[in-house]
Amino acid sequence: MPTVSIRHFRPGPILAALSLLAISAVPAVAQVTPFKQAVAEAAARDDALAQFYRSVQFEGIWVDNDDRARRQAFLQAMESAGDHGLPPQRYDAARMTQALRAANDPVSRGRVEVEMSRLFLQYARDIQTGVLVPSRVDSGIVREVPYRSRVGTLTALVQSNPGAFIRSLAPAAPEYTRLMREKLRLERLIAQGGWGPTVPGTLKPGASGPAVVALRDRLVAKGFMNRSATSVYDDSVRAGVQRFQVAYGLNPDGVAGQGTVREINRAPEERLRNIIVAMERERWINRPRGTRHVWVNLTDFTAAIIDNDAETFKTRSVIGATQSDRRSPEFSDVMEFMVINPSWYVPRSIVTKEYLPMLKRNPYAVNHIQITDNRGRVVNRAAVDFNAYTEQTFPFAMREPPSQGNALGLVKFMFPNRYNIYLHDTPAKSLFGREVRAFSHGCIRLRDPFDFAYELLSKQTADPEGFFRERLRTGRETRVDMAQPVPVHIVYRTAFTDARGQMNYRRDVYGRDAKIWNALAREGVVIRALGG
Repeated sequence: MPTVSIRHFRPGPILAALSLLAISAVPAVAQVTPFKQAVAEAAARDDALAQFYRSVQFEGIWVDNDDRARRQAFLQAMESAGDHGLPPQRYDAARMTQALRAANDPVSRGRVEVEMSRLFLQYARDIQTGVLVPSRVDSGIVREVPYRSRVGTLTALVQSNPGAFIRSLAPAAPEYTRLMREKLRLERLIAQGGWGPTVPGTLKPGASGPAVVALRDRLVAKGFMNRSATSVYDDSVRAGVQRFQVAYGLNPDGVAGQGTVREINRAPEERLRNIIVAMERERWINRPRGTRHVWVNLTDFTAAIIDNDAETFKTRSVIGATQSDRRSPEFSDVMEFMVINPSWYVPRSIVTKEYLPMLKRNPYAVNHIQITDNRGRVVNRAAVDFNAYTEQTFPFAMREPPSQGNALGLVKFMFPNRYNIYLHDTPAKSLFGREVRAFSHGCIRLRDPFDFAYELLSKQTADPEGFFRERLRTGRETRVDMAQPVPVHIVYRTAFTDARGQMNYRRDVYGRDAKIWNALAREGVVIRALGG
């Protein structure tokens, strides 16, 4: 019997793809099975799936007996998707199991095969790099999420131990594991009734009565106090309040004032939302952070230097004010150099929105700042009619030369980026004493910029302080390159752990986490209570 040429089928796009199988000595009619045709048709709507199945000649990877280990590993992962704060209804293992059992002919098996691959790719993306696209939730979250190749993910699955590979999809950062552990603990706590009665009002040391008992019991339940029978706001209660205040970013005065009571009364469901949002944020930054890196947590108002996952330096910071055009964005970049005795090149938005109206009233306003033309030459203010210009037509720039009173202080740390955000010194030292420190135009001000510089320079000079101060004394603007550029991560975490594993919570100063939670809820993420 002569071999039938694939040409005799007059193929459309699907069979044209399947015709690639005809290159072997086996008759093409035998190779284009109903199962493979169903796979090709189902995969054709997704370029990545179509490419992957072409690469494996439209063979299945889920539905055969030989695929049992891979199938079971993914079904088990689907069952625990809620543990990761993923939308549980999106990963209905029971429904998929039922679909697999009902697929009793080649065409339905081919369709279930592709559906399982599609669902796996959705799961891989959700757990690796997040359920949401951050910039769609808030314009200030400009982080570049490290999305993986979908074809590469399926190929790696087939080539790996399925259980180990699927477990490896979640972020490997220890913080993610700790957050998930706390999530499960809070879910069990909710099932048991939470932290008990709320504290009915503010309290001071020396108080007594039922309100103190409620405060005591909440501190004990949250782990900030050992079990006690006291009904008096004594030293043990005060110490517990202080420990709570430290963990929640409050002034640790040991007094259960309005702010402290408001935080201590928040329900475990609210803290669980903080945790789930923090896990989603961990997925957005699921890539190596750098052996040495700078970690700026906006909600904590701090900047830290991290070496080998250990904090080697930390300082208070001031972040962008809460107005929509001043909020500090979230992103990662690489610090390339620092500038000692910097000039401040005033951002265009400040020049036109703040200084131009002042110059219209008085051409000698803000006279410590130079007005320069497009070649950098200083402009004679007396020769300019500032009232002739609008925000759009103002042709000049403004620059503040190096000085003790310069808006950037005496050093700035540069990781050039499109948002014109950097870390810097400031002459406004009093702001670092505030509990909430959101006052800048978007850049990050440091309380201890010299010590921050010394720590950064310690990897490239034997005497970092002497090196820095020698250049500082010149009064001249001096650029110092980093011998090894340092990654900088500007993040926003209202829930995080410290070096001891203690959970810390912060206020949602920009309201971004509320937006993220609402978006996750729309995708089907839920607050659970776990019994047992």
